[in-house]
Amino acid sequence: MGYVAVKGGRDAIVASQARLTYERLAEGRVLDVADVRAGLRGAIDQVMSEASLYDEDVAALALKQAEGSPEEAVFLLRAFRSTLPRLHHTRTADTRPMHVERRISATFKDVPGGQLLGASYDYVHRLLDPDLRFETDADARAWLARWRAEAEAAASAVGTPEGGDAEAGEGPDGASDALPKVLDYLRTEGLMEARADDDRAPGDVTKAALSFPAGRSRRLQVLTRGQTGVVTALGYASLRGFGPMLHPTVGELRVGRQPLSVPDPDAVADQIDDPEEDHYLGTVRLTEVETVVPVAVSAAGPQDAERTALGFDLGYGACFGRNETKAIAMSLLDQTLEHPDPRAPTHDEEFVLLHVDAVEASGFISHLKLPHYVTFQSELDAVRRTRAAALGGAGDADDAGVAGDAPDAPTDGEGTP
Repeated sequence: MGYVAVKGGRDAIVASQARLTYERLAEGRVLDVADVRAGLRGAIDQVMSEASLYDEDVAALALKQAEGSPEEAVFLLRAFRSTLPRLHHTRTADTRPMHVERRISATFKDVPGGQLLGASYDYVHRLLDPDLRFETDADARAWLARWRAEAEAAASAVGTPEGGDAEAGEGPDGASDALPKVLDYLRTEGLMEARADDDRAPGDVTKAALSFPAGRSRRLQVLTRGQTGVVTALGYASLRGFGPMLHPTVGELRVGRQPLSVPDPDAVADQIDDPEEDHYLGTVRLTEVETVVPVAVSAAGPQDAERTALGFDLGYGACFGRNETKAIAMSLLDQTLEHPDPRAPTHDEEFVLLHVDAVEASGFISHLKLPHYVTFQSELDAVRRTRAAALGGAGDADDAGVAGDAPDAPTDGEGTP
C-alpha cells in the first residue's frame, strides 16, 4: 500500500476541538471542581507534586479539564504556574515541627513519639465495594457526625482537652507535632554521617535549563517533579539489582502538614537574618522519607581509607501531598545518584534526570504525531532507491519503475520536535 500524506486544516482542527468537548460532555453530566477535590485526593497530590505547584483547587480544575489524565493535568498546571510571579522564597524548612498525621519506621519498632498508622490503604483488603455506587452526600454527613461524636467521647474518656494528648503534642485529629527524627538515633551513635547544613542557594530547575553535573539540590527538584510511575519504576529497578545497592530500609516515612514561612522583606533588605521576624504562610501537606542504605565506609574516617566497615547512608525523598511510593523510590534514586557507577543506569545522573519528567517525556513522544512529511519523504525516496538497486541492479529508482506509484511530496510545512 502506498504512503498517503495526512492533511488537515483549520476547519478540521476546530472540529477536532469540538469533538473533544463533546466527548467530555457526552453523558450529559459535569463534574463539580469541589467534588474532584473532595474525592480524588490521590490524583490531586500527584499532579501538584509533578507540577511543582501546591494549589488543590487549581489542581482539581486541571484534572476536570484533562478528564482525569494526570499527564494532561500536569501540563496544564505547569503552564499556569509559568504565568505566576515569584514574590518570595520560603525559609529552608525543618520538618521536625511538622504536624504529623502518619509516621512509620521499618528500622525501629519503638521510636520516640511512637508509630502513627494514620489513614492508609496498606491495611485494607483490595476488594471493590459495590455499596459505593449508592453512596450519597447525606450518607457522608451522617458518617462524619458519628465519627466526630466517637472522637469527642474518646477524648472525654482520657481527659485530654479537645481530644488530644497535650503533653505528647497530640492534636484532636490524632496527629502529633514536633516528633524527633528516627535516624537521629543512628547519627548519634555514629553509624550514619551527620551532614552539616548546606545553606548555599539551591539551583532552580524551573528557571534554568538542567546541566550536568546537576548537583544534589537540582537532582532532588527533578526527582520530586518526576512522573510518579517513572520514578517508581527506576527506584524499583535499583531495588531489584540493576545497581550495586544493598537492601535499603525505610528509616522514617512521615506524612503531615509542614509549616512554611518567608523572611521579612524589610529585614532581608537590611541584610538582617532574624527568624523571629518571619512571616508565617501556612502549611502544605508533605510526604517525607528517609531511607537507610548499607554502604562500605572507612573504618576510622577518610584518613584510614584502607580499612573498611559497614555503615549507613541516607536516601531522601519529599513530595507534595500523599505520595508514599514515589517518595520512597525518590529516596532510593537520591542515594544511587550520590554514588555514580557507570555499570548501572540508575546510578547515572543524566539517564535518570533526563527521563523522569512527565512533560518532557510526553512532549517528545507526542511530537511524533506532528507532520514529518518532508523527513519521511526523504526516507521513503532512499528506501525506494536502495530497493530498486537491490532488485533491479540499478541505482535509479525511476528506471526501476518504483517511484511511479508514489504520491507527490506534500508541500505542507514540517513539524519540528
